[in-house]
Amino acid sequence: MKINPTEALEKLAAQDSPFLTLFSHGTLEVEIYKPEKVDLQTPHTRDEVYVVISGTGEFINGDKRTTFTPGDFLFVPAGVEHRFENFTEDFSTWVLFYGPEGGESK
Repeated sequence: MKINPTEALEKLAAQDSPFLTLFSHGTLEVEIYKPEKVDLQTPHTRDEVYVVISGTGEFINGDKRTTFTPGDFLFVPAGVEHRFENFTEDFSTWVLFYGPEGGESK
């Protein structure tokens, strides 16, 4: 399977949600995410990886705040509060959920 960011964003624009699941296999789930103005997500039950497609902003991961740019890889363990803030209008990201409920052990 192959899907590029342009195709994924076109599919996402055709629905009324900031995220769209594009692929799943075993415990892996791949989504595209493009929030509008405010990121309202809550902690997830599985480990998660973001790979920023476009845009810039700040990422809150637990008690840490960092800036992000296209191409950045961001990891969030299961159950940790996180969100994107102060992001540009063109912000979008790949989202990869994987592993068991509760996250993988260290």
